[in-house]
Amino acid sequence: MSELVTRTVVEEAAPTGVEPPAQDPHSNRTRAVIALARFEARELLMQIPVLVFLLLYIVYIGRRMFFGGEGMDDYPVLQDVDRSTQTAPLLLALVLFISVNRAVLRSRRHGTDRHFDVLVMEPWRRSLAHALSAVPYAVFTALVVGLEFTWAALKPGAVGHGSLAELLVGPLSILLAGVLGVLLARSIPFAFVVPPFLLGVYVLTALVSASTQGTHWVRWLAPVVTEEGAHPFPSDLLGRPAAWHVLYLVGLIVLLLCIVLLINGGRTLRIKVVTALALAAMALGIAGQAPGDSAALTEARVKASVTPEKVQTCVAHERSTYCAYPEWAGQTSDWAEVVQRVQSLAGGPAAAERLTVRQRVDAGYGLEGDAALDPSKAPGVVTVTTRWGGNRIPEFAVGVASVLVTGDETSSGEVCDARAVIIMWLALASESHPLTVLRHVRIDDSISGGGVALAPTNPVSMNAAQTEVIKELLQKPRYSVIPRVKAHWTELTSPRTTTAQVAQLLGVRAPTGPGALNVKTCEE
Repeated sequence: MSELVTRTVVEEAAPTGVEPPAQDPHSNRTRAVIALARFEARELLMQIPVLVFLLLYIVYIGRRMFFGGEGMDDYPVLQDVDRSTQTAPLLLALVLFISVNRAVLRSRRHGTDRHFDVLVMEPWRRSLAHALSAVPYAVFTALVVGLEFTWAALKPGAVGHGSLAELLVGPLSILLAGVLGVLLARSIPFAFVVPPFLLGVYVLTALVSASTQGTHWVRWLAPVVTEEGAHPFPSDLLGRPAAWHVLYLVGLIVLLLCIVLLINGGRTLRIKVVTALALAAMALGIAGQAPGDSAALTEARVKASVTPEKVQTCVAHERSTYCAYPEWAGQTSDWAEVVQRVQSLAGGPAAAERLTVRQRVDAGYGLEGDAALDPSKAPGVVTVTTRWGGNRIPEFAVGVASVLVTGDETSSGEVCDARAVIIMWLALASESHPLTVLRHVRIDDSISGGGVALAPTNPVSMNAAQTEVIKELLQKPRYSVIPRVKAHWTELTSPRTTTAQVAQLLGVRAPTGPGALNVKTCEE
């Protein structure tokens, strides 16, 4: 009777003529690996260090996007912006490396390793799932990197061209960290190995860097190579093997993952083929990124540095000419606005002088060189760099004022007399907060005592007495000073005029500090 009831229930539950769908074992295993990877990714998010560093990463990028750069982010150079996205993900990658390693060793810590023997999923598939648990964090990093770059690219003052290969380095470093965490856990299944491993990597990196003295091909074996320090280069002068580096990283990640699978029993033909392909890709990437700067690149850098007029585009605004590298041609109107503002305050021949504003960069020392630009000896030539915005604007104004007063940039470097007063007034008088800007352009960030004001080439030195007069002038309405400047231009721009005489000519209180009566002094 019971057999009859059972048979009747089964027949009613399964319609006649319909057979259950066939199950694909390979598809089931794939879904199981993906399900386990999703579970482990959620478990990683539950770890306090991962959650904290994710939030810190978001806050850091948000602060840099909305509040960073002190005004220079308003004019981003995209071939520098893409490289700047590579360093921030490294801390998140470090935390993921440690957390993934701990996740793989979780069963060993809890003594549940033996229970895996009764499961259908092989050990190498579990290792694959742990490695794939880093993928959502790599995707998240890619989204943040893309948002950061897009935010910069959409700004009206953006110049240059970004590189997709450079933008991929940050997300790939996250994947590399996850795979390394699994590999270390499967190779040496002890949690205490992580600190000495990290210390060993750091020491080994330092030793290799010191012994090879920063050789190009050795440096590019690191996951991230930012090469920062110099003023932004035109994109065709970068010479960074970014695409080869991405191929190297992809090959390295896949190779390490295949090694994990092989040591855990995944010795299938498919995995062996992928291992060979990954090794070939990594070797090809290393070979592609190994050569240093080519002769053609070196020649192009020298040409752009020594004879920039051969590669620049020049346009006229009002009475002056502005020459820029092609990617910066759109900024010439901003330079012209500063020149016209400064020149409108000058008197004598300087008020009608035809200046040549030329953009310059020193590419001879590579992307990490920070050599100062040599001043131009040509009369009426003003240098502007490839950075713009923030403090670079008043520094350029100081350079313009120096040339208007002394005639050329070389002579402006010899100004240690009272002419520093009129130079600084010309540069800063039209600012809405001139004393604040004075503090920003001085190296010591002060508005008292002697100091040095930055310019694109030669800085301007001022002693305590001159600083006192400059502050007095900047606190007066500029329209009350302009007539005196134009009327006494010859005396104000003479190297024989003392600081006390300048104060008298401009109608401000005479200075009391040292250097007030000296004709030429750079000392307080």
